[in-house]
Amino acid sequence: MNLLDWLPITKKETDLRGWTEVDIVIITGDAYVDHPAFGAAVIGRVLESHGYKVALIPQPNWRDDLRDFKKFGKPRLFFGISAGAMDSMVNHYTANKRLRSNDAYTPGGEAGFRPDYATITYSNILKKLYPDTPVVIGGIEASLRRVTHYDYWSDELKPSILFDSKADIGVYGMGELAIVEIANALNENKKIEDITNIPQTFFLKKKSEKLQSEWNDLILASHEDCLKDKKTYASNFKDVEIESNKKHANRLLQDVVDYTLYINPPYPTMTEQQIDASFDLPYTRLPHPKYAKRGVIPAYEMIRHSINIHRGCFGGCAFCTISAHQGKFVASRSKESIMKEVKQVVEMEDFKGYISDLGGPSANMYRMKGKDETLCEKCIRPTCIQPNVCKNLDTNHHPLIELYKEVDKLPQVKKATIGSGIRYDLFLTNDDHSGKLGYDEYFEQLMKRHVSGRLKVAPEHSSDEVLRLMRKPSFDLFVKLKKKFDKLNEKYNLKQQLIPYFISSHPACTLVDMAELAVKTKDLGYRLEQVQDFTPTPMTLATEIYYSGYDPYTLKPVFVAKTKQEKLDQQRFFFWYKPENRQYVKNALRKLGKALWIDKLFKY
Repeated sequence: MNLLDWLPITKKETDLRGWTEVDIVIITGDAYVDHPAFGAAVIGRVLESHGYKVALIPQPNWRDDLRDFKKFGKPRLFFGISAGAMDSMVNHYTANKRLRSNDAYTPGGEAGFRPDYATITYSNILKKLYPDTPVVIGGIEASLRRVTHYDYWSDELKPSILFDSKADIGVYGMGELAIVEIANALNENKKIEDITNIPQTFFLKKKSEKLQSEWNDLILASHEDCLKDKKTYASNFKDVEIESNKKHANRLLQDVVDYTLYINPPYPTMTEQQIDASFDLPYTRLPHPKYAKRGVIPAYEMIRHSINIHRGCFGGCAFCTISAHQGKFVASRSKESIMKEVKQVVEMEDFKGYISDLGGPSANMYRMKGKDETLCEKCIRPTCIQPNVCKNLDTNHHPLIELYKEVDKLPQVKKATIGSGIRYDLFLTNDDHSGKLGYDEYFEQLMKRHVSGRLKVAPEHSSDEVLRLMRKPSFDLFVKLKKKFDKLNEKYNLKQQLIPYFISSHPACTLVDMAELAVKTKDLGYRLEQVQDFTPTPMTLATEIYYSGYDPYTLKPVFVAKTKQEKLDQQRFFFWYKPENRQYVKNALRKLGKALWIDKLFKY
């Protein structure tokens, strides 16, 4: 490979191409890895495939004379901005608002190479340097801050990110289709302010300027009304979530100060041909050579030998941003496209025979959709599997089984492990006695061929009330999974471990719930390792409850642990077995009227 195999990130590289001008400059908070798992690379490659000259500015220095922002000059069409693969505040801070000491998307894992609120910072710089050049924002940070949202780190409600960033237009969700339409419109000499009819975009207009469209409009409560009343804000979120996950959504309008925010409905779920076209672009699958002496990029190391087989997730977990960003309807790649990428991976110089993941947002949703999609056209459920699995959902696991077997046939592949989380409620909630849906065959093949010592799953909690709010299945289902797991372990002498993930301080979770979780998991033989404290992130159901104190769907009050002490006390129950926590746990159980649980935890 040579330098011309990557998208250019230096003036030297555009000179090597003989370019005197760049059409589009993309700025990202991540280092540039030319891989389909990194958003800036995907958008750059998609635009390139449509004939545009695209350059990237990864992790520009925003503290100096801003030379990084100026190196390509003024692009012919627009600047595109993404904070990176994570919201910059989630990237920077822990659930306790402590500054993280590393950044997985930077060479050497070094912290400090992107600003707080990166989208806003980058956009404001560009608007000062190039006031007449359109700025388009996208990526997960812009996507999930497109409407009035709660920002945990400042502890306040913020308006659409367009308001503070001063960007001209935003793209939400997976942006390949929208960004090409924006580029084409500008290329046809349309003004950025006149681009108002592209799906999956959002923009501000003066209140006096009323825009007509082919879509029906749904008027949200204004930003000012949300500031005044938390229940109003909670109710707003219900409308936003429902419209974000409908086949045929309304256009959303929200007043903010002297402006109206317009959020156009999303595109239909990508077809197989469309998603294949994005993944089949000529990625090198490698970090840019410029980083060779700066150390490995941890996020890349995790996925360098992995394959993403689909997008979207119909789980709708209350604390998760995936459906808000990728949508609830699954877009699956063709087997041919996936195998083409697998063959690329096995030909990499450092490939030792192990594929680290064949998965997606949820590993076992590949090719799953409605049996009768006309019913899906009318559906407004934010999740297809809670509180029960939709009868119209095709949960057939055979396409996935066949894909695993196809990969296993390759002589260069010693093992393909499944690193993404699986939704065990898809194959355990209903029985499949005939084997028609492949439930038992899937789990058996997964355990025998695709687990590398530890199978990680996410029951998240043991309390039915907390799990209901989380949109997760009953803990009884995890117990059922463990029995099945242990039986197969013994049958095939596998010596595998089942590792569960749990969350503390989630809305509705009380100290009694955490105490019960400790007792139940101890009964199953666990001393928990994979745990986390709930972090409110923009545009999730759990975050709206955390801020407002109300369930947006019922408008009933919900208990939330908010103080540092409350959160610490809940976390201690994860680690009841540690000497430093034992006395606290015993005292707390007595105060909670659960003294009988002391023996359950500490009597061996």
